[in-house]
Amino acid sequence: MPSEPTALGRVVETALYVDDLGRAREFYVGVLGARVMLDTARLLALDVAGESVLLLFKRGETLQPLDTPGGRVPSHGASGVQHLAFAIPASDVDAWIERLTAANVEIESRVRWPRGGESIYVRDPDGHSVELITPGLWAIY
Repeated sequence: MPSEPTALGRVVETALYVDDLGRAREFYVGVLGARVMLDTARLLALDVAGESVLLLFKRGETLQPLDTPGGRVPSHGASGVQHLAFAIPASDVDAWIERLTAANVEIESRVRWPRGGESIYVRDPDGHSVELITPGLWAIY
């Protein structure tokens, strides 16, 4: 009888699909402060706080599998508006609002959640919903 695997760990990477990698880089690196790990014509891989990887793919470039020396990466992609949330400390909400405003990024919405936590919602240059969230919203965060 096979042994049971350990439980899943954290989400290591997530992906968004964008029309213009340079424009996305300006937003995620220049405004939000992510760090570039890989920059190609197809993909921009960003280090988010040394904890996770945000993959920004040029829209349409991942519709075919990618053969690499180590094996084949299956095709993937998405269309329409996507969403992701970044963790921020509650003490940094005002500073983030100032930073976003200074970068001419419109605050679309600000929500204070009933169980705690607060969210700031903005749009990236491709219209994706980007949330900056403080602890308290979820039982695990």
